Amino acid sequence: MAPFSNKQDIILRNFLITVLCLLFLGMFFGLTGALQYLSPGFLKNYLSFERVRPLHVSSVVFWIIFGAACCVLTYVKEYVAGSLFSWKILKLAYVIFLFSTIIILSSYVYGIFGGREYWEFNPVLAIPVTIVWVLLLIIFVKSIKTFKKQPVYIWMWLTGFCFFLFTYLESNLWLIPFFRNNVVYELTVQWKSYGAMVGSWNMLIYGCGIYLMDKISGTKEYGFSKTAFAIYFLGLFNLMFNWGHHIYTLPTHSLIKNIAYVVSMTELILFVRIIYLWKSSLSTALKHFHYLPYKFLMAADIWIFLTLALAIPMSIPAVNIYTHGTHVTVGHTMGATIGINTMLLFAFIFDIIWKEKIIAPEKIKNFNLVYWIANGALLSFWLALVIAGFLKGHWQMHPASVPFSAMMSSLKPFFIIFFIAGSLLFLSLSVFIFVAVSALVKMKPQATPQAAT
Repeated sequence: MAPFSNKQDIILRNFLITVLCLLFLGMFFGLTGALQYLSPGFLKNYLSFERVRPLHVSSVVFWIIFGAACCVLTYVKEYVAGSLFSWKILKLAYVIFLFSTIIILSSYVYGIFGGREYWEFNPVLAIPVTIVWVLLLIIFVKSIKTFKKQPVYIWMWLTGFCFFLFTYLESNLWLIPFFRNNVVYELTVQWKSYGAMVGSWNMLIYGCGIYLMDKISGTKEYGFSKTAFAIYFLGLFNLMFNWGHHIYTLPTHSLIKNIAYVVSMTELILFVRIIYLWKSSLSTALKHFHYLPYKFLMAADIWIFLTLALAIPMSIPAVNIYTHGTHVTVGHTMGATIGINTMLLFAFIFDIIWKEKIIAPEKIKNFNLVYWIANGALLSFWLALVIAGFLKGHWQMHPASVPFSAMMSSLKPFFIIFFIAGSLLFLSLSVFIFVAVSALVKMKPQATPQAAT
């Protein structure tokens, strides 16, 4: 990417800095919540767990969603080799996003709630969030201009933008009495929308991943390949129908669950493909591993494998009974949000700032150590949650064996590992955040023609 040279670039830079700060806050509140899990009375009178949890969740979800959108628009600007549709609309979107995020997080601190999971803020605040997303969607569509003969990542970005808007609105259907007055209806639509929502932001992020891989390879072959489009349609298929495994425990129609099970098993195609291409992937990794963004791509690739290895059995009803509502689900979520989404977003952000050569070579060498600490800590973090979750799931199916308190006490060693690994993960990722923010701040605008209005 060229140096930040106009109003659009400055706004995109500020967007990236803001979402990186949200990631830091999300990790900080996550670590605070983990400490409260070990010591329930910690900060109880000042910032209790019921406040810390939504502070953690909303901060991280906003980091992923709006971080992905910002990276998409940055790559779109690079792809069209010109300006985005309107810097004024982009600025308006950023201002609304900034102030609504501050209000949302502040409301949590003061104990003002009213929403549902992911979005526990007052539903009135869903209006500015929706407006921001619509504005970003308009900028994307108007900047691309035509969708004829476009590479797969353009279609992935369009799908991600549209489906996130749809699923976000769907997640607020509980406001309608028809859903709110029936617990099964409400839980069904909530869990359905969240499952599909993850697929929508995955489209945005994976699209950026394909774009970056084409950049690294110096060709556009993969973006137009039949394999890429086949994987896109498989992802779209899962986005629309895979959510059913989230509601196995609800008394809904069995047809929905059966379809979800079959669709979930199509993920085996991706799983087998990763194994089949492992040798060639390793050769490519050795060739490009000196390039910092590629390190994050490789980390994400490994975490995609591990996440699928866990997600596929979790989609089997007989296994889902043991894992649903346990720390296995938390571990699966952490592996996806940190190991895949966050690592990929770091790859894109460091790609954006890499060509400016702002990061000193000695810092890049130090990054190797921090990089391995981060991934090692995440693996320990993930394993502790998964093992604790399976043990708790076994107890849930055999509750007469030992009391709940005794079962939780037996899991304490795993929670201690979880906290220590989480602390190392927080510190190592904070290094990446600090370096990225510092580099973005140093990217000064240059005198070039004005962007389109």
